[in-house]
Amino acid sequence: MPEHAPIPSRARYLPAFLVTLVFFAYYLANPESGSTFDYTFRIADALIHGRLGLVERPPSWLNEMIPHNGTYYSAFPLGSVITMIPVAAVQQLRGTQSFPGVLLAALVAGLITFLLFLLSARYHQGPERRAVLTLLPVLGTWLWPNLAYGAAWQVALGVAVAGQLAALYFILITPRPLLAGLSFAVAFGNRTEIILLAPVFLYLLRKTNGRTAEGGPDFRKAVVYFIAAPLVLGLATLLYNYARFDSLGDFGYARIPGVLDEPWYRHGLFSIDAIPENAYRMLLEPWRQVTRFPYLTPTGFGGSILLSCPYLILLFRQGARDAALKPVAWCAIGLLTAVLWLHGNPGGWQISYRYAAELLPWMFLIFLESSPEKVTRWEAVLFGASVAMNVVQTCLFLRSDAMQF
Repeated sequence: MPEHAPIPSRARYLPAFLVTLVFFAYYLANPESGSTFDYTFRIADALIHGRLGLVERPPSWLNEMIPHNGTYYSAFPLGSVITMIPVAAVQQLRGTQSFPGVLLAALVAGLITFLLFLLSARYHQGPERRAVLTLLPVLGTWLWPNLAYGAAWQVALGVAVAGQLAALYFILITPRPLLAGLSFAVAFGNRTEIILLAPVFLYLLRKTNGRTAEGGPDFRKAVVYFIAAPLVLGLATLLYNYARFDSLGDFGYARIPGVLDEPWYRHGLFSIDAIPENAYRMLLEPWRQVTRFPYLTPTGFGGSILLSCPYLILLFRQGARDAALKPVAWCAIGLLTAVLWLHGNPGGWQISYRYAAELLPWMFLIFLESSPEKVTRWEAVLFGASVAMNVVQTCLFLRSDAMQF
């Protein structure tokens, strides 16, 4: 395994600079507070008071709340609600019930940036290379406009990205199976489909634990530590579902009023019939023409991730420092993409294909594996184009009326 790359003295403050830059880029991107769509925050506040749902009818704009037996529930999984409990507790102490969505989005983006930088220490790369690869996922992809929107859906997605990165860090950089498992639980607790990556993380755990690589007692102990938190959260989620809907496997999504009447669910919540639409939205959909400035805008309901981030073409660069890690990353991307493409709804109001943010930790690993030590001119051009594209997309999405819902 490659040794960790030390940070040169002249780049000692680089992590703090990158985190600060990204925090303010996200926080200032959205002039709103993000307090409107606060599903998980409201349910977290209810849990603090010993309730699983809301007693009073929620505002009309929270149209995804589920009325059942006189109580209003959320379709968000238990993990995403638990994530919001500290926020609800702090706001309660402050005497306010406002959901600080945009501030949370900026904090999550800063955490993602820090974790990306820590993961980049896996190889001997200079500060320029580490800065480019660290900033690319947060400022050069669709993650920026979508996470900065600051609603419950987007914050949960950002937390899931951070959870995956933390799990990778506690496996690949600083092996701590218990913390890796806790991070993985945070990830799939906020985006349930990430649980499919459990075998991938276990494979990496086995591969990177030295004398545990043959599956001996040390490896079995590491597995127990890793699965402890996910197992507890999984069981708690099933009980949470049962307490609300009298069914262990009922997350409530199909109970959202009118959701099954929406055209993209005509074949069910998950269907192979949804694959062509999702594939088009994610890989091929261009911007749309409008009759006024700026004349071209994102559709607001999808868009090619390759258009959103031209740098992604370097995913197909040949070579790898670790012959096994790169195929594992592609396997993780394939598993998540398969599930996302089966989902009837491509993601709703968004820039590009927001669900693909889940793939960014694995794309980052591929870039780490395949990138040369120094940033080439061609890479600099693609990086600049990707950041510029997302500056434009973020401004159109969050600070302009050029896009129409």
